[in-house]
Amino acid sequence: MGEYAEKISVNGTEQQEDVSTSEQTHATNGQSKTPAASQQKGKPVEPVEDGKLSGKEMKEKAKAEKVARRAKEKQSQQTQPITDFSVNKKTESSHEAGKKGFSAPGAASASKSQHKRTGSAGANTQKSTPIRNAESHATNLTAQPKKMEKKVALFDHLYGHPRRTTIAGAGKDVHPAVLALGLQMRNYVICGSTARCVATLLVFKRVIESYVTPSQNSLPRHLTTHLSSQIDYLVSCRPLSISMGNAIRWLKVRISEVDVSTAENKAKSDLCSAIDTFIQEKITVADQVIARNASDKIEDGDVILTFAKSSIVQQTLLEAHQKNKKFKVVVVDSRPLFEGKNLARALVGLGLEVQYSLTHSISHVIKDATKVFLGAHAMMGNGALYSRVGTALVAMNAKEVDVPVIVCCESFIKFTDRIALDSFVHNEVAPPEELVIHSTTSSPLSKWEDVPNLQLLNLMYDLTPAEYISMIITENGSIPPSTVPIVHRLNTKT
Repeated sequence: MGEYAEKISVNGTEQQEDVSTSEQTHATNGQSKTPAASQQKGKPVEPVEDGKLSGKEMKEKAKAEKVARRAKEKQSQQTQPITDFSVNKKTESSHEAGKKGFSAPGAASASKSQHKRTGSAGANTQKSTPIRNAESHATNLTAQPKKMEKKVALFDHLYGHPRRTTIAGAGKDVHPAVLALGLQMRNYVICGSTARCVATLLVFKRVIESYVTPSQNSLPRHLTTHLSSQIDYLVSCRPLSISMGNAIRWLKVRISEVDVSTAENKAKSDLCSAIDTFIQEKITVADQVIARNASDKIEDGDVILTFAKSSIVQQTLLEAHQKNKKFKVVVVDSRPLFEGKNLARALVGLGLEVQYSLTHSISHVIKDATKVFLGAHAMMGNGALYSRVGTALVAMNAKEVDVPVIVCCESFIKFTDRIALDSFVHNEVAPPEELVIHSTTSSPLSKWEDVPNLQLLNLMYDLTPAEYISMIITENGSIPPSTVPIVHRLNTKT
């Protein structure tokens, strides 16, 4: 039989339509659709009027055109030079829309009866999809020059992550006082090993006071984890000093010793009292003892030379001045922090005679000195002095002219069992921009980043070998550098 009849619903009305089996192949934009494609999975053919497409065929046609268009665009971008496709796409889309004849009333009504996705697919075939400006994108890729490497290869292991400049991205568990402390340390508002240690302990005391143990947790275990997030933030602002590391280690031990059965308020109160006692005994009283013992080494007529600024050295000079000893102070300073300016200003305010000079004149001013007093960032396990960069230069020049070098250092917070033979393996690299002098006149280093093969290295500390140190004055008395590991071992056992 050559014909068959079927009922179809168009716009809510039923019509009887005879469709010839020979007309099952419909012309669609110059292409034919085979009966096998329209009768997949045994479904009956959706008969349509002559020259019109059903909703299903419109979907399939739009999908095929979209895939072909994307493939053509991808191939054109890979093989052809950069061109503007917007005009061509617009013309092509208009031409395709004319071929489909969507303006016929029957087709419009059929498309509305389909799912919403059918309507959006039909709309996409009538207007072109917006395309990015390929020319500007390619220009940006070619215009960006390769960024020059500005790290010194020898100290590449010390750079790590750049210092944090804002509190953006900090963890939600970080205490507000810790947020402020980190930025203060990063900007050298709080500077010096002892000052950073005291500030850290006081901030951790506030963290403990506001701490609340979560349910199903114990204070000794969870408080240590809570403090770890605070420490991570401080490290992101600036690496921890040796004194901070020793103090944090002591605090964690005290937290681990808290009995689980102890009430939370009682445990927090005991920890805060322990922090106050630690600061009082290991730092405040220790500094007073060191200053009194070191001031006894100063005699009338001495010329005391010191480098940069050390709080314990400043306290020693003040103690000697209060004993009515007549002496002169030579402050040697260096860029970029110029810490010695603050020391010289404070000593002049107290009525002392002060001479201020930079490190390039050390070989001249050292000849007039009778004693050299130095502060310490840390005393290493092999007796070497780890302090502000430039300290080794001062000590070596003093050794050349037989001037004794005396180091003032708190043993509990600044002694370490770490061994250091040079300043390369362990050090702190500060931002190189700090070496650039910002003034009204242009600095030779103002555009150093654009100069090829030029790197700036801003090390914070250096290492002074033990043979250049005459004596170390601690709260336990005066000791030679060789006894540093013994004293440190005794401190950690008590």
